[in-house]
Amino acid sequence: MIVVTGGAGFIGSAVVWKLNQMGEENITIVDSLGTGEKWKNLVGLKYADIYHKTDFLNRILEDNLPFVVDAIVHMGACSATTEKDADYLLNNNFKYTVELAKYCLPRRARFIYASSAATYGSGEAGYDDNVDELMKLHPLNMYGYSKHMFDLWASKMDILDKIVGLKFFNVYGPNEYHKADMRSVVHKAFHQIKDSGKVKLFKSYKKEYKDGEQKRDFIYVKDVVDMIMYFLENKDKNGLFNLGTGNSRTWNDLAGAIFSAMNKPVKIEYTDMPETLKDKYQYYTQANNAKLCAAGYTKPITSLEDGVKDYVENYLMKDKHLGTL
Repeated sequence: MIVVTGGAGFIGSAVVWKLNQMGEENITIVDSLGTGEKWKNLVGLKYADIYHKTDFLNRILEDNLPFVVDAIVHMGACSATTEKDADYLLNNNFKYTVELAKYCLPRRARFIYASSAATYGSGEAGYDDNVDELMKLHPLNMYGYSKHMFDLWASKMDILDKIVGLKFFNVYGPNEYHKADMRSVVHKAFHQIKDSGKVKLFKSYKKEYKDGEQKRDFIYVKDVVDMIMYFLENKDKNGLFNLGTGNSRTWNDLAGAIFSAMNKPVKIEYTDMPETLKDKYQYYTQANNAKLCAAGYTKPITSLEDGVKDYVENYLMKDKHLGTL
């Protein structure tokens, strides 16, 4: 049985979709559906069972699962970079992950977990997924620190050669619709352009970056799940890995790609950044993919323009999810 935590969420549901594409249906989904629209990501997907995240954790702690776990792909977490409840993040993002790892290791079940590029903070220590330099990283928010905590714990316990940690950069694509303010700018901009013909981007507050010229490593969710599948299938490949394109692009580039996909003229309005974000904002991110390549991953990565075009034309314009296309 393959367990996908956060299996109704953005990346988790994309993992289930990809597994289905590969003919795999012996999947258990773990999530908390709540009262929102997350459940829509499940429509069209094939899986064996679904558990609430609390019920699943209790069963893990009691060793009371009614099936043998072959792998856990742990995508479940609070991904809100603005979440202020540090105790909640400590328990939901760090301690929950610890218990899953402790369950998998003695059973030799594959364990793949989501870390984050937010662990790199402002990038002053670079963007190299070098385990030996984890202590040099200084996340800018509690979300990033909650992910960093598990990376540090796994390193201290000397288990990173037995599990896989994935540092996601700026992921965009279908099935993120329920994420409210944590949706990618692609999704937000699509609706802004559709409603007003223009898109709003933050002004820059650093002289070395012009407005809209702040840079991020934007990666399409379909590339992300291909990378996850590579590690799921190749059990001898372990460690902490960046998952990005390795190519940094500006917000203006991203906006231009969205306007192009919608066949509309570019019209950008630069707005003030909220005071609460100014000292926590990443002006530049770019994944160093050397370890990913050294691990044997060779599949070409989708360009920003092609990824945005597929997302806009085949999903946003059609109001489709991955499982219903």
